[in-house]
Amino acid sequence: MGNANTPIDIVILWVDGGDPEWRKDRAKYSTNNPSDDNRDFKFRDWDNLQYLFRGIDKFMPWVRKIHFVTYGHLPKWLNVENKKLNIVNHKDYMAPSCLPCFNSEALEINIHRISGLAENFIYFNDDQFLLQPLKSTDFFINDLPCDTAVLNMHCCDIQGSGTLSQFLSIGIINKHFDMKEVLKKNISKWFNLKYGRQLFRTLYLLPCPRFPGIWIQHLANSYKKSTFEEVWEKEYELLDMTSHHRFRSLSGVSQHVFKEWQICSGKFVPRKSNMGKSLGVTEIDEACKIIRGQQNKMICFNDSDISTELFENVKSRLNRSLNTIFSEKCSFEK
Repeated sequence: MGNANTPIDIVILWVDGGDPEWRKDRAKYSTNNPSDDNRDFKFRDWDNLQYLFRGIDKFMPWVRKIHFVTYGHLPKWLNVENKKLNIVNHKDYMAPSCLPCFNSEALEINIHRISGLAENFIYFNDDQFLLQPLKSTDFFINDLPCDTAVLNMHCCDIQGSGTLSQFLSIGIINKHFDMKEVLKKNISKWFNLKYGRQLFRTLYLLPCPRFPGIWIQHLANSYKKSTFEEVWEKEYELLDMTSHHRFRSLSGVSQHVFKEWQICSGKFVPRKSNMGKSLGVTEIDEACKIIRGQQNKMICFNDSDISTELFENVKSRLNRSLNTIFSEKCSFEK
């Protein structure tokens, strides 16, 4: 069951939206970029990355290495001498023709190229936090990633490149997998009681002739490096095109295509659907309650286009709540 002898790494992407050098380069290349994902709020600093590191240090001591990916800037508080930390610059793993890159999707779909990355790794966004102790078996069992296989109907929103990337991803999945065959072959993994009420999504969408979508939780994802390599081999053109988009594009795909590929390949172990919760700025009251009560193992808090005044208020409340759990510095801090 366990993974005592199998190393598990973590990958984190982070950007310092206030870095003058980065802002200068972004302005230079964004002149003709209409992307909805190039707005300033996408890059503003919540000043709480340290709580993610404190959570990993406290609740995931079994992790072998954290690969911290940045444009070149680093948080002032980061202890770069920590032996479990690997600082990765975009140029260390992205092709020169793809740089400079301000597109998180492009950076995500290439992380398997990071030198020294373990076969089994967990990908975190910088807005995801840990609230309870986690075991390696929460993410990998018998060398297989843990995940939740639930059908979902993607909603069409032509203004959001993130939503359209889901359509492109599921298009790749339907190109290579037959939904009826996948569900029949792995019936115990798709119709699993661990999924709770989310199982009704799959039951409702069973009449669909092909995958309408796969339910995505905006939480840390378990990946195998070999999955990235396999999908790149079969869909090189689309992934390479996404990699060359300096900013998010309506014709780009995200990391979720690898997650969906693992699920449809049957190379995963069913995991409860209540591992964590994803909330937004309008749900700050609920988020603070969950954090202070440590009600879930993980939580994600998404930013959105709100006023500076409201942002500062929400940011202050969120960080005060996180500090109730992580009031002390960890080994990743100076």
